[in-house]
Amino acid sequence: MTPPDPSRASVLDNKTFLFVLLFISLAFGWILWPFFGSVFWGVVLAILFAPLHRRLLRRLNGRASLAALSTLAIIVLIVVLPLALLTVSLVSEGAAFYQRLQSGELDFGSHFDRIVLALPAWITDQMNQLGFGNLEALKHKIGAAVAQGTSLIATQALNIGQNTFEFIVSFFITIYLVFFLLRDGSGVASHINAAIPLDEGDKRALLIKFTTVIRAAVKGNVVVAMVQGTLGGLAFWFLGVKGALLWAVLMAFLSLLPAIGAGLIWLPVALYFLLTGAVWQGLALIAFGVFVIGLIDNVLRQILVGKDTAMPDYVVLISTLGGMAVFGLNGFVIGPVIAAMFIAVWDIYVHARGAQRRD
Repeated sequence: MTPPDPSRASVLDNKTFLFVLLFISLAFGWILWPFFGSVFWGVVLAILFAPLHRRLLRRLNGRASLAALSTLAIIVLIVVLPLALLTVSLVSEGAAFYQRLQSGELDFGSHFDRIVLALPAWITDQMNQLGFGNLEALKHKIGAAVAQGTSLIATQALNIGQNTFEFIVSFFITIYLVFFLLRDGSGVASHINAAIPLDEGDKRALLIKFTTVIRAAVKGNVVVAMVQGTLGGLAFWFLGVKGALLWAVLMAFLSLLPAIGAGLIWLPVALYFLLTGAVWQGLALIAFGVFVIGLIDNVLRQILVGKDTAMPDYVVLISTLGGMAVFGLNGFVIGPVIAAMFIAVWDIYVHARGAQRRD
């Protein structure tokens, strides 16, 4: 009888263990998937506020739990409470907007009629030549599309208030996770670092790229979106546009998309003002949108993010849109992170191949 080969047994054991490792990891990810958003934002907040936690840790003489608890209190004060107040206001605004839409108080057909009557004759002639002569049918199509879109926005705002229990559970999971990641984050990072089978220099480069893009996406994109949405909402409120808070949130959301931005909201409103005779309102909104809201992205984003961490605009745009299509709202962070890691990994591969060829 041939004795067993120890080397073959070792290979079999390794393959079996790797299979078990992969299976258990996938199973663990599967059970965490329902709370993906909570876990994801817990990690993001822990990375974002890690520098603050380290400063507090030094001031509190290394008392990790107290430093983590203090950092968590600051997060609740400057992030959670303002977001909760905004959500309550948004739900109220969305409910009122939806009721006006259902009651017919908001009639997009009448607004369309006013725009068409204000159009010069040469524009209506061009519309007839292009096959848009049936203005009644066009009015119904545009009105239906706008009503469907605004109804969806208002309904989503109402859903925020209806899913209160789910929101509370997710909130506490996020807060709970942030505390332990802040307190034990260095140990967790060390375990993850030891488990990744890469060169130490490559692992360090990937970790720096990952944390940098996370902070840039949140600190830069979110702050810019909040500023642009706030300014746009204030402009709408000053000009008497109904539902200013709802439009402000929508402008902030669109501001997350580079090269598109809040102009998709304020520009049509400005054109509506011009076509319906409110000339000074339209010109004022265009000037404010171009010289204030529009410049915020170019100026503030560079200050908060920095030129060395920015990816090309087209990569950010495609990765943000793709991330949001796959992961929902979380995708505005996940998409750019995946794109940045993709570029970093391929850079490491190209440099490694180049070093191999030189050797």
